[in-house]
Amino acid sequence: MSKAAKTKQFIIEKTAPLFNSKGYAATSISDLTAITGLTKGSIYGNFSNKDEVVVEAFLYNVSIVKRGIHQALSQGSTPKEALLNFVEFYRQYWEKLVTSGGCALLNAATEADDHLLFLKESVQHNFNLWINRLAGVIEEGKVQGLFKETVQSDAIAALFVMLIEGGILLSRSMGNKKHLDVALNQIEHIIHTELEK
Repeated sequence: MSKAAKTKQFIIEKTAPLFNSKGYAATSISDLTAITGLTKGSIYGNFSNKDEVVVEAFLYNVSIVKRGIHQALSQGSTPKEALLNFVEFYRQYWEKLVTSGGCALLNAATEADDHLLFLKESVQHNFNLWINRLAGVIEEGKVQGLFKETVQSDAIAALFVMLIEGGILLSRSMGNKKHLDVALNQIEHIIHTELEK
């Protein structure tokens, strides 16, 4: 990796947690220089503008969650186990969500919908990736004869995402994990009753 690439990666890794906790719009260039120890010129020497830093920081934040989700889904010996591992990932991930400023995708979605329109396409793309990944696991369960053929994989996958994001939002707002647990319990119930044959 070249020196320029290392500097760019350093900026992304140092600023990503700040963007997620403080907000993409609220984080200023002064905040970026303070947390990286670099000058404004150095940051703009690696990125054309703040918007570019925002997008890269968002993608970095989301990549951390995506790795965790991928690992959880990959550990199951069956599609059902994979989905249950996915639920358990979110049960364990709560502490990280509390200390890191919340769900990177949810935070960015809220801002992109209101005023950071340049970020909206990337947010939508990542939601679609998440839904498609879950739908693929459900489809594999149908192929293996574990899940009901009548299950609408895309709809169930989207419902799982909605439950998780809603659970995170309410739990973070209320300062109590029980709301996320309710959502995760509901997902487990759906896996056992609506998906499983």
